[in-house]
Amino acid sequence: MTDTINHHYWQGTFIGDDEAARRLATLPTAVEAALGTPLDTETVLAACDALSRALRDPGHRVRERLAPHLPADGDTECEELLAELADFLDRSSLTRKLRRELGSAAPQRLNRPDAKETVYEAWAPVGLVAHIAPGNAATVAPLSLIEGLLAGNVNVLKTSSSDTFLAQHLLAELAAQDPTGALAERIIVLRFPSSRQEWLRLMCAPADAVAVWGGESAVEGVAAHVPAGCRLVEWGHKISFAYLTQDAWADGATLTALARDVCLFEQQACSSPQVVYLDTETGNTEVLHAFAERLAAALDAQPAPAAADLDPAEYAELTTTEHLARLEEHLGLTRVLAAPDGTWRVMADDRPALTASPLHRSVWVKPLPRKSLMATLRPMRRYLQTAGIAGSRTDTAELSALVLAAGATRVTPVGAMTAGYAGEPHDGVYALQRYSRRVAVQADERFAATACLDDLARPAVFPPATGPLLDKAAVQDLNRGVDRSDAELYFRSGGSTGKPALSLFTYADYDTQMHAAARGLLAAGYDPARDRTANLFYCGGMYGGFISFFSILERLGGVQMPMAAGPDHRATAEMIAAYEVDTLFGMPSYLWQLLHEEADLLRSYGGLRKIYYGGEHFTDAQRRTLTETFGIEVIHSITYGSTDLGPLGYQCTQSSGSVHHLHDDLHTLEIVDVDEDRPVAPGETGRLVFTTRARRGQQLDRYVIGDLGRALPGRCPCGSHAPRFELLGRLGEVMRVATYFLNYRRFVAIAGESLGYGGELQAVLTAGAVREGLTLRMESAHAPDPDRAREAFLAGYPEVRSAVAERLLDFAVEVVDGAALSRTATSGKLLAVVDRRR
Repeated sequence: MTDTINHHYWQGTFIGDDEAARRLATLPTAVEAALGTPLDTETVLAACDALSRALRDPGHRVRERLAPHLPADGDTECEELLAELADFLDRSSLTRKLRRELGSAAPQRLNRPDAKETVYEAWAPVGLVAHIAPGNAATVAPLSLIEGLLAGNVNVLKTSSSDTFLAQHLLAELAAQDPTGALAERIIVLRFPSSRQEWLRLMCAPADAVAVWGGESAVEGVAAHVPAGCRLVEWGHKISFAYLTQDAWADGATLTALARDVCLFEQQACSSPQVVYLDTETGNTEVLHAFAERLAAALDAQPAPAAADLDPAEYAELTTTEHLARLEEHLGLTRVLAAPDGTWRVMADDRPALTASPLHRSVWVKPLPRKSLMATLRPMRRYLQTAGIAGSRTDTAELSALVLAAGATRVTPVGAMTAGYAGEPHDGVYALQRYSRRVAVQADERFAATACLDDLARPAVFPPATGPLLDKAAVQDLNRGVDRSDAELYFRSGGSTGKPALSLFTYADYDTQMHAAARGLLAAGYDPARDRTANLFYCGGMYGGFISFFSILERLGGVQMPMAAGPDHRATAEMIAAYEVDTLFGMPSYLWQLLHEEADLLRSYGGLRKIYYGGEHFTDAQRRTLTETFGIEVIHSITYGSTDLGPLGYQCTQSSGSVHHLHDDLHTLEIVDVDEDRPVAPGETGRLVFTTRARRGQQLDRYVIGDLGRALPGRCPCGSHAPRFELLGRLGEVMRVATYFLNYRRFVAIAGESLGYGGELQAVLTAGAVREGLTLRMESAHAPDPDRAREAFLAGYPEVRSAVAERLLDFAVEVVDGAALSRTATSGKLLAVVDRRR
């Protein structure tokens, strides 16, 4: 039951009038306390999405608790209202709204709009937004406040004393979905009549923006309380009209569509047509009256309206308008056509001036030649909203430009005047921008490798991941259920860990991930203002490497030579020298081959300074060779990621080896035991498990990516709060052979430390008639004598030595040409372990 005493909701608690009055007096203090901690957009999105799912579930307790507060308009209307709320609160629709209105799904983060400058910009909350809601639209009040939350504001909402308690209880349910309590701190809902002016004054006095819904008198009443410097956001009543050319006004389908626009919502929507203009001269009454008759017939053919419950003022306006128009018939100015039961009326008027209709299926028909359109409509520009245009394609284009210049904010086809689309501006503006400020921070050269200023201030915070662990097969099964609208971009993995797998993205998600990877490159010391880059990743076969780094460089504005990896190393080296490339992007195995096969040319050129690699790692010996032989000064991972999840981690200028920062604005990371679903102790090695927070249409939660690693304690010397982890190989690099578990990475370490080997190494497993075989394949250009190498591996790896001594394993070292090593077909990545036993 509704509590008629405690009908105000204040920061998580229902309170009565006396307590509300007391707290209103201290509202500025409450606002300052709440604004002291920034509100993460993800907190709002997660809570809204959880509430959306609850509203869609017919058996959910949330619906049961809200039921007493729904407007008593019948079950159908209540279900439609709940569906409208659920659609608005859905994560995908809110994310789309954020991207469209504020340019990003995380608009509050201080990122660099131009990667070449150490200038950071973000959308910040204005502070406190006071929302004065109308009393005739149940969803407007709570949804206006939620827009304020999306912008990060503290919000105080006034609902009408004649309203139900839906806004209070819906917003309380929203706050309950947030375990951090951050949303509750930013929600205040008060229910009182407009006559209580002192409360209205106390609401508005500390506000940074006041959003008011209603007509001129409502706006004027609130404006009196808006302090100087406070932003007044008016969502006032608007007038919409239809405009028909000669070809259109004789078309029966157009008339039917126009009649639907008039009847839908009984003209209560601001986008409903109140006037129909014909592209004809004043005085052409024959055309005007003939059209009015056809429109009257079309209105009469529409389904009858529900029984109208007009208040005396509405009824008086209807009858007065109709009677005055009938009186003017005697002057030859008008002609009135009305239903016998009063359910509709068409009033033809030879005067073109824009005139508001009394609504309830009442419409004016007027002449307005397009040459007079600007002069007639522009004086009314502050009241104009939608223009429904019917005409040829050329007419539509010309008339759209005219009516928009005259002050209209929307143009639609006739028949779709009340229809909208996701992310549509409201009355010519984006609400989230009206509730936000664009802020900037100018920094000096010390911040050259800082892509996001927030990383130096605090870590990103996401709710902990839940649910079962997912492997690649499970993710491929999930892909089969992805809606086509969420599968706009298809990539295939390189297949280094088995059969190539399909990964699906929306373009919006892809864009988010490319921006994240671009920020990671800045952190690694990439300089888009100076570096000249050869993109040498593999392309084709739906492989995403080359395309992704093309996109990343595009977002950075970096100079790029999109060469791609190819077999003609001489041609590639010649282009590197000709175009003065100083930075290489590519796979270590390909870059290693290129540099050594064209060593003379590239050393003679002498311009290479940086290498950013992905997909594999350079060994310590290889790094020494790159530095000492080729003059490479910077060697960093370009990103750590996967085709399924996108960029997962990045290296900063202080990172080395396989240490990466987590892209914590996109993902959360768990490190779990190799055999059990439990977290490892801090610093211990385990399986890396990622949950992505930036994908539409896919729930990639707790994805076991197949890599091993450990978390690193403490804050990085670079200053970033983003967590760090060290990659320690793949699960597939641990081989069970001859009853022993052998680690590929250990063979690589022995080769570098004991043999000074800097080439590539591949392990090949075979099944012999008597025992299993392990052959280590080494590049002939860099390998020592194979017998010497075999002895070094046996000396450095006791388990291998034991397996050989026990006659369980045939162990050999083979020296081959680098081109003979097995690689994935799409990415060119070296296959570390080739298992031929199956």
